Amino acid sequence: MTVKRMAQALALSAAGTTLLALSAIGTARAAACEIEIGMVMELTGPAGQYGQAGAKSVEMAFRDLNEAGGVLGCDLVADTRDSQSQGTVAVDQANQLVNVKKVPVVIGGIISSVSLPILTSVTAPAGVVQVSPASSSPTLTAMGREGKTGGFFFRTITSDALQGTAAAKYAMDQGLTKLAIINVNNDFGVNMVKEFSAAYEALGGTITSTTPYNERQASYQSEVTAALEGDPEALYLVSYPVDGATIARAWISQGGPQKFLLNDGMNSTDFIEAVGAKYLAGAYGTSSGTTETASTKYFYDNYGAMSGGIDPSAPAADRSYDAGAIVGLAIAKAGEAKAAAIRDAIPAIVDPAGEPIYAGPEEFKKALELIESGRPIKYEGVIGPVEFDRYGDISGPFRLWKIEDGAVTTVGQMTAEEVAAIKAEIAR
Repeated sequence: MTVKRMAQALALSAAGTTLLALSAIGTARAAACEIEIGMVMELTGPAGQYGQAGAKSVEMAFRDLNEAGGVLGCDLVADTRDSQSQGTVAVDQANQLVNVKKVPVVIGGIISSVSLPILTSVTAPAGVVQVSPASSSPTLTAMGREGKTGGFFFRTITSDALQGTAAAKYAMDQGLTKLAIINVNNDFGVNMVKEFSAAYEALGGTITSTTPYNERQASYQSEVTAALEGDPEALYLVSYPVDGATIARAWISQGGPQKFLLNDGMNSTDFIEAVGAKYLAGAYGTSSGTTETASTKYFYDNYGAMSGGIDPSAPAADRSYDAGAIVGLAIAKAGEAKAAAIRDAIPAIVDPAGEPIYAGPEEFKKALELIESGRPIKYEGVIGPVEFDRYGDISGPFRLWKIEDGAVTTVGQMTAEEVAAIKAEIAR
């Protein structure tokens, strides 16, 4: 054999060896175990800010669980779909996840007008678990009571039935005793106003008008004009950052008093910047609160780097991490990625008698070892310790905040027990 032919032979041999090696790597990757979880989030549209933060939080929880060794020997992966903040789009995306991809769990949506149609049209009929990080409509509880969810629905936020009462008490405490209401005309907005109005008027407040609005309008001048009738001293604005900013600017430009009561979704830097901080010095709001744990510190220390700079205090960010963590740990507890088994395992992840577990890879590794050995765990999340009732609801405190120097500042907290006492007093 000539030198040239020997060189060619050696080259072919080396190429063959390389191809075999690449083939082996490819086979190993193809055989890697993954558990796919569906996620429908409002990545665009009026609630886009919430969905983007929430999606990153779930991804962070899955990353931490995978770094802890994975669930049932597999990596958790999210198939994330954009609802565009629209129920019809959300149903289409959820249908693909549930009926085509066959996911056992759907995390989402963020807003109630997305979560409700997913639940009624897709997950409940299919017997698939749905966990919403931030949908607070009381209708979701009512569906559970009526047996329409099959026990497959859970949420990591308190119901507006409680937040409306907290907001009413906070408004009165801040001297906002005569106000107009402008609210988004969907299940969330209508129910929030219903609960708030009953409590507010029982506490002695006066509502001069209630004006619902439809989303995504270029102008809300007519709604503001209607709301200004009756000479209100403040505006209760139940909205989302984009539309809310448009309404607030119209309110200010038409001479409305610069005093506002805001819902949890208006806790947003985008809203503040769009309206102008100087106009919001008299703005107050309520949000589902947190009871700080080691998970809270871990999340606040690490979320910014993972999310690409999204603030950890962004609405829905903290409770979305908990939604992802609870789903992952529940799959481990169930011993299989089957919807019914996961549904039954979710309450056991927050077992009051279990060993406390916090966020992050090291804690999740400990949790997975305890689950494997058959011992109970109590996940104490970023939003604090929670328990689920029979309808998938949690109870917890409410954060009281105001806007100061262009930033949202926490000024207090109202416990679930305090809210319950107010409701009981009003009911007498």
